[in-house]
Order: sequence, then C-alpha cells, then structure tokens
Amino acid sequence: MSTGLDRGASAPPPGAPPPPPDPRVVARMRRFGPTVFAEMSALAARTGAVNLGQGFPDADGPASLLEDAVAAIRSGRNQYPPGTGVPALLEAVAEHQHRFYGLTLDPGTEVLVTAGATEAIAASLLALCGPGDEVVVLEPAYDSYAAVIALSGAVQRSVPLVPGPDGSTLDAQDLRAAFSARTRVVLLNTPHNPTGTVLSPAQVAAVAALAVEHDAVVLTDEVYEHLVFDGHRHVPVATLPGMAERTLTVSSAGKTFSVTGWKVGWVSGPAPLVAAVRTVKQFLTYVNAGPFQPAVAGALALPDDFYLGLAADLQRRRDLLVEGLLSAGFGVSVPAGTYFVVADPRPLGHDDGTALCRELPGLAGVVGVPVSAFCEPGSPAAAAVRPLVRFTFCKSDAVLEEACRRLQALRPR
Repeated sequence: MSTGLDRGASAPPPGAPPPPPDPRVVARMRRFGPTVFAEMSALAARTGAVNLGQGFPDADGPASLLEDAVAAIRSGRNQYPPGTGVPALLEAVAEHQHRFYGLTLDPGTEVLVTAGATEAIAASLLALCGPGDEVVVLEPAYDSYAAVIALSGAVQRSVPLVPGPDGSTLDAQDLRAAFSARTRVVLLNTPHNPTGTVLSPAQVAAVAALAVEHDAVVLTDEVYEHLVFDGHRHVPVATLPGMAERTLTVSSAGKTFSVTGWKVGWVSGPAPLVAAVRTVKQFLTYVNAGPFQPAVAGALALPDDFYLGLAADLQRRRDLLVEGLLSAGFGVSVPAGTYFVVADPRPLGHDDGTALCRELPGLAGVVGVPVSAFCEPGSPAAAAVRPLVRFTFCKSDAVLEEACRRLQALRPR
C-alpha cells in the first residue's frame, strides 16, 4: 500500500517571484465561503436567538483538567512544544486506544498531536491525496471534508446517509458504487455529524472490506467516540482484522472534555502513514496548545465513571430536546450519539431547511443549522435532507428548556 510520499515537485530557483495561484485550485475553492456555523452563530448574536446551531457546550470540562492547564501555564509550559506533541499526551493517547479498544500503538511513531481534529483530517488528506485520486465520504458530511478534498485536487465520491425516524440508512449498493480503481481514501465519521448515527458493526465491516478490496486508506473521524447512547457501541475501524495497518484514526479533546476552544486533537495509526501526515502538519500550524497538551494527557486517564457519566448526561439532554421538538410539532430522528438531533419541519408546513433556519430567529427566537449545508450541492443526499434542520443539545437545561418553549410558537394556532 503506497503512502503517497512519492509525490513531489521541484523547488523554484532562488529569487524567483512567487507563482500565481493555480487557476484550478481557485476554481475548486470558489464555492467555499464562510461556514454555515459562522453564518448561523452571527444570526443568533444579531437577533438574540437561542443558539442551537453550533455544537459547543455551555459549561467547561472537568475541574482537574482546567486546574492542570492553569498549573502548566504558571509553570512555564508556554513555548513551542515538540513538533509531534508533548510526550505525556502521545503516551496518553496510546494508552487510551489500548484501554478502550485493545489497540497497541508506539507513542513515538504512531501518534501525532494536531490543532484539533480538523487539522488532523486536513493534513491527512493533503498528505495522501492528489489530482486523480478519489475520496469516499458518507454524506451529509462535516463541512471541512469537501473543502480539503477540493484543495488536495482529489474528487469526492459521496454515499448518501439519510436520517429517518428509525435511524439513518446506508445502502450497500450505494456504498460499493462509490468505490473505483481511483479510490485513495475512505473518510469515515462515526459517531456521525450531523445525523447522530452510530454505524453498526456490520456497516463498519462493510466499509472496511471495500477499503481492503480497493487498497484504500481509511481516515476515520471519531471525535464523538465517547458520546454514544442507548446501549449503542462505537466500533473503531482500526479494531477490525487487517485494518490497523491501513487506518488513520482521528479524535480530539474538544468534545470529550468540553474544551472545544483548546483545539487539541490527534491522529494515530501505522508509522508510515503518521509520518506522511506529520510532513504536512508541520507546515500548517507547526505546533499548538503547549500548556493544554499536558492537561489533556491527565484527563485521558480519568476513570470510566467520567466517560459513562458524560454520555448519560448528554443522553438526558438529548431526551429533553427531543421531547421539546416533538411537542412543537417536528418529526425527529433520535440520535444514537454525538451532540445533535435532526428534526423534520414538514409537519409544520416547512419543506426547505435553509429557508427555515434563516427565518427561525424571527419565528421562534431559535437558531439551528440546515442539514443540506453538509452536502455537496445537487447531490442525492442534498435532495433527501433538504427539509431537515440540525439542533444541538450540548447546552444547559435552562437553555434547552427556553429553546423548547420558544419553538412552541411554530405550532399552528
């Protein structure tokens, strides 16, 4: 299996003027403007609406984590950390993967700290993909995926993952049809944002089998790995037979420890693949979050009760929001994981999620995010989710209760 390290280009002669932007890159990136999260958060700030659009918690993470960060700052851990990450965090990530999933990693060569999961995904795609390559993605998909695929010059091949009352469907024929001789990477996200789907063991195995058949790398975004509800189980792709050697696993501290602003993420996997990612990452942020890295290392060792309590508390908040949405007249797809509920406003007479989200602050004083914003324009998935709206429940009870109260204004009089 090639790692993509054989791609290269000659350097310009010394003193040469910088080349003009590649018109192909400009054309690929032209359609990417400000993110939907920025638009909707600005709308919430401008109107005073309750912001259930962007997935960041109201409360900070565990007190021990915050105190460890303060101690690191005060003890002088404020300069550049090592390029791969502080050793304590590299070791903690390796131990976490072994503790929860039985995976054995060399922290020195098989773990890399990044500026959040977003950089880990970007650096991985830029390291492994180029023009002519194809990336298989479950759609709807987190919005950075399409942008970085386009930046790399690769082509996105989407597989519709459409939420319904009994969970999202992943059609086996659609999945197989997305693969080809040019498939380079499978970009998987489970637990899945925005639908809240937790892929079943059989679904994960189907993706893995096709990756092996087509000699593709699996890049798996598992930032919601501990936010799983109702007895569902998160199955990391790397734990399946034959997959550890072709899987890059991405996660972060932001969602698990409610510190989304710290931007401490990591990618782990076989040493040659991690080395390829590191080669790109060093020219993106170089390093990040020096005093936060040792604090996250300590938090990863928190007892099981912390992780179980986190999931239980979020499940309770999920149920609070689901009840409020149903009471307001929405159809609801109850999520098995993540921070998000997908709601269907068609019973209330709205069949365009984007239009509704722009009108919702005026109608009810609440902000959500249209699910179609997570899709390639004109794709089958975009058409299927066009009416749907995503709301987050990682907020305080008081905020959720107020949002549910306001949403009652949508009910027909």
